[in-house]
Amino acid sequence: MIRKSIISLLTAFSLFFAAVVYAKPAAVAMPDGYSAEVAKSIMQQGGNAVDAAVAAGFVLAVTYPEAGNLGGGGFMTLYTQSAQHKTPKAFFLDYREKAPKAAHRDMYLDQDKQVIPYRSLVGYQASGVPGTVMGLWQAHQRFGSLPWKTLLQPAIDYAEKGFSVSEHLQGTAEWFRNWIADKSKQPLNFNEYFQGLKAGEVFKQPQLAKTLRRIAEQGPEDFYRGETAKLLVKTMQSQDGLITLDDLKSYQAVWREPVVGQWQGREVVSAPPPSSGGVAIVQLLKMKQLLAEKLEAALKQAEKEGIDPLAVKAHFYAELEKRVYADRAFYLGDPDFVKVPVSKLIADDYLQRRSQSVLMDEISESESIHPGKLESPETTHFSVIDSQGNAVSNTYTLNMPFGSGVVINGAGFLMNDEMDDFSTKPGVANVFGVVGGKANEIAPEKRMLSSMSPTIVLKDGQVEMVVGTPGGSTIITSVFQTIVNVVDEGMDAQQAVDAPRVHHQLLPKDQIAYNPELPETVKTELQAMGYTLKQNNYMGDVQLIVSQQGKVTAASDRRGRGVSEVFELPN
Repeated sequence: MIRKSIISLLTAFSLFFAAVVYAKPAAVAMPDGYSAEVAKSIMQQGGNAVDAAVAAGFVLAVTYPEAGNLGGGGFMTLYTQSAQHKTPKAFFLDYREKAPKAAHRDMYLDQDKQVIPYRSLVGYQASGVPGTVMGLWQAHQRFGSLPWKTLLQPAIDYAEKGFSVSEHLQGTAEWFRNWIADKSKQPLNFNEYFQGLKAGEVFKQPQLAKTLRRIAEQGPEDFYRGETAKLLVKTMQSQDGLITLDDLKSYQAVWREPVVGQWQGREVVSAPPPSSGGVAIVQLLKMKQLLAEKLEAALKQAEKEGIDPLAVKAHFYAELEKRVYADRAFYLGDPDFVKVPVSKLIADDYLQRRSQSVLMDEISESESIHPGKLESPETTHFSVIDSQGNAVSNTYTLNMPFGSGVVINGAGFLMNDEMDDFSTKPGVANVFGVVGGKANEIAPEKRMLSSMSPTIVLKDGQVEMVVGTPGGSTIITSVFQTIVNVVDEGMDAQQAVDAPRVHHQLLPKDQIAYNPELPETVKTELQAMGYTLKQNNYMGDVQLIVSQQGKVTAASDRRGRGVSEVFELPN
């Protein structure tokens, strides 16, 4: 009897020990609870990080309609193993929208060459050719492990059976409904489809469910050539929209080389053009490192004078960001149309020269900040890491909340208003206040410049961080400050995403935006230097996963309604 008890105890201990040894952590950081639960469930079913990302992307098209989408586009940064490589490596998928073939440089200008208000933002001519369905398909075809249909089923279920609307979603919908009311000469059908977004009530989308079922059965063939494509074109062209069946048939997502920057013993892997994000983030991180001694001296001097160190850092970040946004406006665009000198823009010698003019105790004149001389904007983000160390950082968007306000009749999904991300007129700011240049002017089949910055940080060949955020032009500065918060400030994941953030984008002149709040002492110091301050009601919704010293943590920004979770999976 004693022997049997001992054997039973040893068996139980062995099973427990095996579970501990062979279980490995995985994590998700998602913009809402529905996508978080689905991404976790997919990995529990044996799916990898890419499977989880694809399933979450389609769920968000249902439960997060202000940004999750079928009618938009985005970027995906991956660190995973391919058939050709036995060890993981970095990849980048560009599924950004493209301008329709009928688009032209001056399409949003009147006869006097002045910008027509809201034409690139609201209505049927504001949309680029969508890339999301093709992008998620190509990611799955290359790296997915579970069947395509399996990954779409959760989204279909939420569209058919409905989901409970949050107060945040209802509030955003009410704001958008009022905002678009007088901004389009053509009738918009947003209210027809989304008037049921009421907090606490179940919202069903039967037309969207049918569309998702077709995509589950036929893949991108339906969206770009089949029934959904025909419904899309019929809606667009009923009100002078530009997208044609030919535009849809010719759309492809593109695998590109990610931007990779060396920084503090790490590799920062991020989005290449047509995103400006990767270049800008690497520039910011490297210039901060190059000026570390000057910053430390300024902080010590501030301590002697009783000045809040946050005021010093806010000014320092503004100085760096001015230079980065000047380069962005001049050099960055679609690499299929313009030559973008990525390697030169992130080179140490270039950034050494670029950082020499940074002033620690006064404001550099915005008019004096020109692009460096080279020798010879509503979005949502999610982060995933699986138990094998594969990681996905994905940012996709409709641009403004709910895009252009146009729903595809019979298909039930919203269209983007990404055409506003082009330079509608060089030197004139877009809805996010960002000034563009000739490199980003409108051209047929061109991809518009973006600030989306899905980023993965590697240390010793392992994923240390998976991070990204929505927020238009503030995406770049939010990702930069989150990485700095973890590495330089020693914050944990939740502290890093919740900390106050500041933003400067060259123009408006000498304006620092902040969120959620700055101490009064900091405001006073910055105003004394000559800054004007603006509280930005929305400055990102960072989704962060951190893996350090064998421990995985995840955090969703308190500014949004995201959910993050770390859980164990059998290895």
